[in-house]
Amino acid sequence: MARQAVSAADFVSGEALRETQLGRLQKTVARAYERVALFRERMEERGIRPEHIQTLKDIALLPFTVKTDLRDTYPTGMFASPMAEVVRLHASSGTTGKPIVVGYTKGDIDVWSQCVARALACGGAHAGDVLHNAYGYGLFTGGLGLHYGAEALGATVVPVSGGNTERQVMLMKDFGATLVSCTPSYFLHLVEAAEKMGVSLRDLPLRAGFFGAEPWTDAMRQRIEEEAGIKAFDIYGLTEVCGPGVANECECRNGLHVFEDHFYPEIIHPDTLEPLPDGEEGELVFTSLTKEAFPVIRYRTRDLSAIFAERCDCGRTIRRIRRIRARNDDMLIIRGVNVFPSQVEAALLSVDQTLPHFGIEVSRVDGLDQMEVQVEIPRHLFSDEVRTLEALQRTISDAIFHVINIRVNVTLLAPGALPRSEGKAKRVMDKRG
Repeated sequence: MARQAVSAADFVSGEALRETQLGRLQKTVARAYERVALFRERMEERGIRPEHIQTLKDIALLPFTVKTDLRDTYPTGMFASPMAEVVRLHASSGTTGKPIVVGYTKGDIDVWSQCVARALACGGAHAGDVLHNAYGYGLFTGGLGLHYGAEALGATVVPVSGGNTERQVMLMKDFGATLVSCTPSYFLHLVEAAEKMGVSLRDLPLRAGFFGAEPWTDAMRQRIEEEAGIKAFDIYGLTEVCGPGVANECECRNGLHVFEDHFYPEIIHPDTLEPLPDGEEGELVFTSLTKEAFPVIRYRTRDLSAIFAERCDCGRTIRRIRRIRARNDDMLIIRGVNVFPSQVEAALLSVDQTLPHFGIEVSRVDGLDQMEVQVEIPRHLFSDEVRTLEALQRTISDAIFHVINIRVNVTLLAPGALPRSEGKAKRVMDKRG
């Protein structure tokens, strides 16, 4: 039923798909060229015009888009639709506290919803399911992205968002959730909370989970499935491209199917930036083919993956990408939120009493990501009253929260407590394995 209802495009012939992709690519390039100044300038620098895109291979002629482009044109400099046609904005954090902003027309929202519906259908979801959606609602794309997609599929959505874990366990039990969506680390926290409440998730009708927004290992998948008695599926997306619904695992779980009639994938060499053939590992790049408000041309995700072109045993003809386990930059993902060391540095420098030496330690406690910021302060402050130091900790914690929107633990250190480096400072110690 799911195939007929929402994912017929997943089974289209290769020739028909390539014809669709080329036509949509040409329209997208023309739209961006006409309406986005930065893209037009870069095209002109290369001596390229939209009419030069005659085949899919010609995509290599186009300039890349990187995250800093979105920061430099904040908030709407990359939009190709006037604000009168934009019905929603989403955003993710930037390195200086300014968010990366993306816009959606009504048509964009409809396409996004259908892509998420197709993603859920890949994992066996169908009309009549009850989705317990514990992704965060708001500017983060996860909550509303899964919400609209599940509704498009015909499922019942419980828009619980994050937090209040014991109440979540109660609602999953009382509402008869058959599906769950959240970060994998938060789901493990739900499992542990349920155990403390005397509730076994294995006794619920829950059968599948759609987990993303942070890298997770096969070992974590195995633990989730063993403890909850469900099938765990990887759902992939990123704010800059649209949010969740770019790709998803099917029930074969041998890579994530890319909905490439809307998102054209490439793999490039991270250093030479040359396109790599299917099967080789490199940096994942996406071009949106149908987005109106915010068309994205050759966006460098920094995610390392490979493309599988062989037909999957599930019968889908759209290509797959290997699960994302690493990035080629220094970004951390904490509870589904992108965090950069430079953000923490900017927050610390806004507090007068801190020294320019800090470290970040990330761990996982009771299934949840925890972040500790260790920062040196002047020695004389340690002679002050304890409440003065506690007040400083709160000030620093508030400053960091203002930038990254996550509460962190703050440890104050004496000058010289942190190791020094003659080269690039090692700011992060990630103990999550």
